[in-house]
Amino acid sequence: MVKLDPTRLKDWEIAEAAQERMKTVYQLAEEMNLDKMELFPYGHHVGKLDYMSILRRLKDKPNGKYIEVTAITPTPLGEGKSTTTMGLIEGLGKIGKQVMGAIRQPSGGPTFNIKGSAAGGGLAQCIPLTDFSLGLTGDIDAITNAHNLAMVALTSRIQHEFNYSDAVLAKKKLKRLDIDPRNISMHWAMDFCAQALREIVIGLGGKMDGFTMESGFQITVSSEIMAILSVATSLEDMRRRMGKIVVAYDTSGRPVTTADLEVDGAMTALMAKAINPNLLQTLEGQPVLVHAGPFANIAIGQSSIIADLLGLKLADYHVTESGFGADIGFEKFWNLKCRFSGLVPSCSVLVCTVRALKMHGGGPRVAPGQPLDASYTAENLSLVEAGLPNLLAHIETIRQSGIPPVVCINHFHTDTKEEIRLIRKAAESAGAVVAVSSHWLAGGDGARELADAVAQVCDGDEDPEFRFLYEENASLSERIDRIARRVYGAEAVSYTPQAEDKLKGIEEDATGTLSKLGTCMVKTHLSLSHDPTVKGRPTGWTLPIRDILRYDGAGFVVPVAGAIKLMPGTCSDPAFRNIDINVQTGKVKGLF
Repeated sequence: MVKLDPTRLKDWEIAEAAQERMKTVYQLAEEMNLDKMELFPYGHHVGKLDYMSILRRLKDKPNGKYIEVTAITPTPLGEGKSTTTMGLIEGLGKIGKQVMGAIRQPSGGPTFNIKGSAAGGGLAQCIPLTDFSLGLTGDIDAITNAHNLAMVALTSRIQHEFNYSDAVLAKKKLKRLDIDPRNISMHWAMDFCAQALREIVIGLGGKMDGFTMESGFQITVSSEIMAILSVATSLEDMRRRMGKIVVAYDTSGRPVTTADLEVDGAMTALMAKAINPNLLQTLEGQPVLVHAGPFANIAIGQSSIIADLLGLKLADYHVTESGFGADIGFEKFWNLKCRFSGLVPSCSVLVCTVRALKMHGGGPRVAPGQPLDASYTAENLSLVEAGLPNLLAHIETIRQSGIPPVVCINHFHTDTKEEIRLIRKAAESAGAVVAVSSHWLAGGDGARELADAVAQVCDGDEDPEFRFLYEENASLSERIDRIARRVYGAEAVSYTPQAEDKLKGIEEDATGTLSKLGTCMVKTHLSLSHDPTVKGRPTGWTLPIRDILRYDGAGFVVPVAGAIKLMPGTCSDPAFRNIDINVQTGKVKGLF
């Protein structure tokens, strides 16, 4: 077998070449000791797992070690968080550990736009890449359809209530809901970046063509149904949550839910298969569960709780990844996912690179497709040192949770020993274990140091002294303030009049249900602050809360900081320009 060389081959070429030695999904299931009927094959190399049967069968088996992967604040240079996740899984396999992983399913928006499919890279990838990147087993399509079915129910109900009297509605067995068409809380969904559909008008035409009103689209991964898939612990839990989705408000300001529209059952039926996690593998044959795909800047940013529950029963070490930096992905993992699941991690891996720290230290602007400035490829200790506060801020965030941090220096050949020594000294002084890993270049062999460090922390004598950032009975304003100050480093929080009114309504809710919802912040991932242009570790700034949304089904209130859109835009040089298919073999090329 010829060794795959990531310095000469593109990621999609490595993934394609690796297919000849890929395990079948049946081999994976056998190695995982699954019963035959617990696997639902989707071809030879992808399957779904019957989570209910597996968890029932293994209910008395102790959980394995739970490992979370996060990163410093992202830059255009890339930190390699997904690559590190795959490399760590491969590395743990190399040192003889029984290991599994769980990652999010990529959205079609980034896959066809700028970011790519997030399968990892080099010799640390999740495969098969084409299946992983292009729809997988249809989970995102199911979410899109379930979401849009709610919008169909809502808009048709508005039309019927507008056109018919109470007597006619009664004959049609419909109760008037008095929906306010100016106060709709959902948009239509599609899984592409389509800025032209952010704001639209629907219902143009005659009386039978719908009610004329403003509307729009959001990307599917921002749908509350995607968040529900991420946090649900069973089909029963999903069904209960589905009926709580607030789609609009009536003319008196009361919420109108999917249950009010009697569409929640059908929505859950569309999701019945999607609740089972998807089974793929690393380049080196370790099993990887791919399930749920919410962004972290506009959603919870986690793969599913169900996938983690399975991984912890099926392996001795289970690695899960959170979206973007520790200020966003880890914070939501810590205070939302762990709260909902009841699971406590053994350690958190914080990924950084020398190059990214240089950018946080004031390095020159990086433009996609343009050559890197020499400061990123030659030794520059002053830039690395200036960027270290960003790394230290994220270490402090992890340590607040009581979870031991392991800093992974994702190694590039241009990194120098002195640059690595500088990072290691600072991170260890801040209370982190540090490991250098070259998994992109060498796969599991390159990740042995990282795997050893993680295993040593996980297998230590002391359990983590885990604690949440805020108590469940803390007010929403207290939660926002604590996240802003202790995670983002803000000096204060400000509110628009609209956000202030919503905050007051939630905190004064007589039922007490709104105050018990989790707090899922919406903020740019490109900075610790709300301003994506500010790098490093900004100080002396105020976090502006522009709006507060309700995701009753998912169990969140969603404070929105800064100008964040739920429908991204497609760039001028999108990735879809490079994707094509060999019409003779049917193989896809150009994915990254």
